[in-house]
Amino acid sequence: MEVKKVNINEKFDLFTNHWSPKIVGELNEQLVKIVKVKGEFVMHKHDNEDELFMVMEGRLFIELKEKTLELETGEFVIIPKGVEHKPFAPEEVKILMFEPKTTLNTGDAESDFKVEDLEVL
Repeated sequence: MEVKKVNINEKFDLFTNHWSPKIVGELNEQLVKIVKVKGEFVMHKHDNEDELFMVMEGRLFIELKEKTLELETGEFVIIPKGVEHKPFAPEEVKILMFEPKTTLNTGDAESDFKVEDLEVL
């Protein structure tokens, strides 16, 4: 296996679509993903996986049952398995995510946002 560095900013420059995660790495049965988001996603949960959302650029909101989180550039949150959440962003946001390989982006929700075959950059 080749050891190589990854420039996340260069990877973000390779695509323009929103809500379509891309794989940029893998470690310990986890995928390292990047995604650009804008607008509203779908309320969903993951029964078996935690998710880490790290904002690389912009301002991300995550609606939960009791409150809405606001994440700025350089901040992250871990959404525990079983917690319903809905990300949204009025302006484009660039996010880095760490998730188990089994994680489906829409979790338990059926949606047009569902991406099953992720592109590897």
